[in-house]
Amino acid sequence: MKISLTDREADIMQVLWDQGPCLVAEVRERLGDDLAYTTVLTVLRVLESKGYVGHQEEGRGHRYFASVKQKAARRNAIQHLTDKLFKGSAELLFSHMVSEQKLSAEQIQRMRRLLAERSGEDES
Repeated sequence: MKISLTDREADIMQVLWDQGPCLVAEVRERLGDDLAYTTVLTVLRVLESKGYVGHQEEGRGHRYFASVKQKAARRNAIQHLTDKLFKGSAELLFSHMVSEQKLSAEQIQRMRRLLAERSGEDES
């Protein structure tokens, strides 16, 4: 399943991934923005129509939950970014990230370990 999220949809999905099933009012509260209840409800309904969110009835309301895993959404977003801005090259994306970000020695070491694991090399 290809997952495509707007910024607002991604914010709401993040709440559901972090908090688990939520009522509309709970999502609205956790967003921290001054969004109307109906705006949050509309976005949740759009996400549900896309198959990314489901709901269970709870009293007079609905408790919404993520139907897609965060890992799958990340994978799709990175693939889309890589395809659109880096000609489909993970190497170009990685090179850009390493050269444009201020990385700590620990972060660099973790990246080296990941690369060594992926290449099957033994890091010594």
